[in-house]
Amino acid sequence: MLFKEIDPCELENLNAFRAVGKEWFLITAEHGGVRNAMTASWGFLGNLWNKNAAVCFVRPQRFTHTLTEHADRVSLCFFGDGYRPELGKIFGRLSGRNLDKAAEAGFHYTYLDGVPAFEEASLVLVCRKMYTDLIREENFLDHEVDAKCYPEKDYHTVYICEVEKAYVKEV
Repeated sequence: MLFKEIDPCELENLNAFRAVGKEWFLITAEHGGVRNAMTASWGFLGNLWNKNAAVCFVRPQRFTHTLTEHADRVSLCFFGDGYRPELGKIFGRLSGRNLDKAAEAGFHYTYLDGVPAFEEASLVLVCRKMYTDLIREENFLDHEVDAKCYPEKDYHTVYICEVEKAYVKEV
């Protein structure tokens, strides 16, 4: 086993601001035997509805969106600084409709609790979707954010997920 399960509350040295916004992570989903992952740099980790929770965002035109919409569970895979080239150039720019991004990046799928993840990850959160909605233009109070982040009006779908399990790479 490459990973060992830990209590999500015992994650030491995880700076969510850095891990999400600077190092990035992969949202990985599978539906109908098709799996795919995409880079994310927007998200949240915390507590909501008395559960360990993760919030992630996927634009509707992304191939991963189709899979995430149909999957009950997804994984959030964190890698650290060393994987930014693969996360940016392959998982962040190429489409899983056209190629196997994992193979292109030299990454290897594994399954944790039946959910696809990556062997190369240092941390994997196995998540169950609890709530979904669309970001809506009419709800913006800061219209500069809307104009800057959504010039094409391609608003993200928001997924609020329960973090069911956390796995760290065994060393």
